[in-house]
Amino acid sequence: MTRPADIYLRFLQLADAVRGLPALPALDPLEQRILEFVARARQANQPLSVRDMIMHAELGSPATLHARLKSMRKKGWIQLADTDDARRKQVELTQAALRHFDKLSECLVKAMKNS
Repeated sequence: MTRPADIYLRFLQLADAVRGLPALPALDPLEQRILEFVARARQANQPLSVRDMIMHAELGSPATLHARLKSMRKKGWIQLADTDDARRKQVELTQAALRHFDKLSECLVKAMKNS
């Protein structure tokens, strides 16, 4: 019988292979945390602005957050969209980032099937 830990470890192995594909440049650990934060907000249908993100200290100081968002935009993971207020930008995942999450989901399904 396969233990749940075995499924998770298989998923991590498959996910590492996906992350190694040349689709998008790699993220550093803080950028990865920011990406997951943005993805969770999207999943919950909660609009997310840069200002909203600054309120979360675990994402770093405002200067650090801005630098990471700029880096992530350049790498193709996120985009900033205009809102009604020209001073506020909405943080959104790019289509490439959504495809990345699709691939990770496929890894999870595959890991569970191979158990």
